[in-house]
Amino acid sequence: MNPVAVLGGGSWGTALSIHLAREGRRVRLWARDPVLVDEMIQASANPRYLPGLSLPASVAATASLDAALDGAAFVVVAVPSHGLRAVVRAAAPMIADKTVIVSAAKGLEVDSLQRMSQVIDQETHGRAAVVVLSGPTFAAEVARGLPAAVLVASADEGAAARVQDQFRGPGLRLYASDDIAGVEIGGALKNVIAIGAGVVEGLGLGHNAMAALITRGLAEISRLACAEGGRRDTLAGLSGLGDLVLTCTGDLSRNRHVGIELGRGRRLRDILAGMRMVAEGVKTTGAALALGARHGIELPIASQMQMVLEGRTSPAEAVEALMGRRQRAEVE
Repeated sequence: MNPVAVLGGGSWGTALSIHLAREGRRVRLWARDPVLVDEMIQASANPRYLPGLSLPASVAATASLDAALDGAAFVVVAVPSHGLRAVVRAAAPMIADKTVIVSAAKGLEVDSLQRMSQVIDQETHGRAAVVVLSGPTFAAEVARGLPAAVLVASADEGAAARVQDQFRGPGLRLYASDDIAGVEIGGALKNVIAIGAGVVEGLGLGHNAMAALITRGLAEISRLACAEGGRRDTLAGLSGLGDLVLTCTGDLSRNRHVGIELGRGRRLRDILAGMRMVAEGVKTTGAALALGARHGIELPIASQMQMVLEGRTSPAEAVEALMGRRQRAEVE
């Protein structure tokens, strides 16, 4: 059985590696940092990003892209959005034409405003099928084998079916979709709304405010997803509402953590300095606003969160601005 290459030695790449190995797959887990690779080999775990969980014997950590990709049937890209293009560009010459690339990254590229599947397709010149994997998942829970359901989206129905078949397990159920844009916009923008949810939590504004934030956040995400060619019903599913609720309410959410600390009065640079893992929403907020402007789409929550992130307004003032907006029909 051909191995699976997982590119990205963070918590999500490690969790997917553990899951795949548990289901009988041979996995090569690539990390850019040779020191991290040595730590994983010595500890048979990833103590830096996923402590307390062992790596199965069938997971081989490596700092060599060539070794990771050799003969791989699937290539899972699980790196932060800002580093994805460079990694895929370096890997592309070693990826065979029949390989299925699984994008497990959530975000928008800041400069191009492209979604992650678009970046992958561009860097591989369309030689390989790309399948987007997204949904309400915390890495630690997937690694522990706790039940989760995700979406796999692709223009290639056969490739999506192969990922469904090969990535499923007792702890992971995969649904298929052809709405790549809807799935990716949902996965990217939920992190922006989660920062706002954290602000609501940090300010102690209560459950009513949280429910309103999540609901209007979903409307905001749906507008942009539809402008990108996605379908509204996709955003009512796992990669939209499901992922949004988890990220806005779960204690393991990094973006929610950023918002909570902002709401408590801490500065962004101090918050980020104390975090080992990336909070994708910090970079995605500005990119989402630029993409919204390109489509003529208003994103009021994202706009206020960007002002808070940049220190141009306080969290309390941002909430006041949102509450004071012109009243309108719920659906327009």
